[in-house]
Amino acid sequence: MAKRKINKAVLAYSGGLDTSIILKWLQDEYECEVVTFTADLGQGEEVEPARQKALDMGIKPENIFILDLKEEFVKDFVFPMFRANAIYEGEYLLGTSIARPLISKKQIEIAHQTGADAVSHGATGKGNDQVRFELGYLALDPDITVIAPWREWDLNSRTKLLAYAKEHGIDIDGKGQAKPYSMDANLLHISYEGEHLENPYAEPEEDMWLWSVSPEKAPNEPEYITIEYKKGDPVAVNREEMSPAEILETLNTYGKKHGIGRIDIVENRMVGMKARGCYETPGGTIMLKAHRAIESITLDREEAHMKDELMPKYAKLIYNGLWWSAERRMLQAAIDATQENVEGTVKLKLYKGNVIVVGRKSDLSLYSEEHSTFEADEVYNQKDAEGFIRLNALRFIIEGKKQPERIKSLIGGYDEVEVCRIETGSMTICERIKRFFGFGNTKTPKNESKGK
Repeated sequence: MAKRKINKAVLAYSGGLDTSIILKWLQDEYECEVVTFTADLGQGEEVEPARQKALDMGIKPENIFILDLKEEFVKDFVFPMFRANAIYEGEYLLGTSIARPLISKKQIEIAHQTGADAVSHGATGKGNDQVRFELGYLALDPDITVIAPWREWDLNSRTKLLAYAKEHGIDIDGKGQAKPYSMDANLLHISYEGEHLENPYAEPEEDMWLWSVSPEKAPNEPEYITIEYKKGDPVAVNREEMSPAEILETLNTYGKKHGIGRIDIVENRMVGMKARGCYETPGGTIMLKAHRAIESITLDREEAHMKDELMPKYAKLIYNGLWWSAERRMLQAAIDATQENVEGTVKLKLYKGNVIVVGRKSDLSLYSEEHSTFEADEVYNQKDAEGFIRLNALRFIIEGKKQPERIKSLIGGYDEVEVCRIETGSMTICERIKRFFGFGNTKTPKNESKGK
C-alpha cells in the first residue's frame, strides 16, 4: 500500500539508539520535516542532551520540544489512578501504562501547534505500548496519521540497527551497546524486561535493581512516616506540605532506603502473549498502602466494596491504553465522588521491604469506638443481632423446609462415611468433621472411649 504523503511528523524522541534511527529513517523514508518531543517524566536521566542530538541531525531549533511534565504526570494521571487503588492482575501498579496517555496528549498538542500531520513512536509491534500510544493519538485527533516504524521497516535486530546508524553517521554516544535489559522509567516506577528475565524461572540478578536496596541490606531499624490525605490525594509527608511530584519523589526516597516496591511477575499482554517483567515502584507501593488505610475509616462499607469491584475493570482499561475512553472517564467520575471525605493522616512503619500501617485518623472518620468496643456500651443492643441473622437466613430456612433433600445432600448420613477413605486412627476424617459440627449420628464409634 502506497505511503501517505507526510509533510511534518512529531516523533516521541529520547535521543537513544532506536529513536535516533527512527528520526533519520523518517527523514529518508517519508522525506518529511521532523519535530522531536522529549518528555521529562522523572525518569532520572538527563533529557537536555536530546536537544543537541536533534540539532546535529538537522532538526530546526523551533522543532525541538523538551518538556518537564513531572507535576502534570503525578497530579493528573498518577493521583487519579491511585484514588482507584488500581492494580493489574493483582500486582502491577501500572507505572508504564499510566505514562503513555500523557505522552500521546503532548504529541497531539505539539502536532497542532506546529501544523504537523503525523505522529510517530518507537514502540515495537510485539508489545503493549504501540496500542497505548495510538489509541491516545486517535482519541485526541481522529484525523492524525500514525507512523510506527517497527511495523514498517526491516531493521528487526540490534545488529541491523547498529549497521544503519553507522551507515548514516548517527552518533549513538555509546548507546549501541546491548543493555542487559529493556528498561522504562518515570517518577512512578522502573521496569525491566528481556535477556536473563526471559526465562521465568531465573531469579533476577541483584545488580539489576536500580531503585531500591535489597530488603536484606535495608536498615535493621524500622522508620516511621506519616502521610496526610485530602480528597483522596496525598498532600503532605511528615506534616510537610509538598507538590504532587515532590510527594512521590520523597516517598521514592523512603522506599529505596527500605527495599520497598520490588515485584517479579508474568503478566498477560494485550496482544495475547505472556511476558515476564520486574518492576520497582517504591513510592507508589507506600502510597497505595496509605490510601487504602485512610479509606478504611472514611468510606462507607458498600461504597468501599463497590470501589473494589470496579477496580480490576479500571486497571485493565489503563493497561489496555483506554485512558481517554468514555468508560474510563465514567469510572473516574464515580471513583472521585467517593473521595470527597477521604482525608486524614496515616502512620506507617517501613522495614525491610514492608510497608506496615500502624495508625490512621481523620476528622471525618466513620469508625465508632463506642460501637466497636469489647467493653460495656450503651449504644448497641446485642439482642438485635438475632433478628438480623434470622432474616438473613430466612431463604435458607424456607428452602430447607420446602426441599429437605437439599439438607441431606449437603451433610449426608453417618452411614455414608465409607466414601471418605482417609483414616486417622479408628475414625475417618469425614467422621471427625461430622462429629465436630454435630452432623449425622453422634454415637461413639467402636474402640473409641468417651474420655478421649
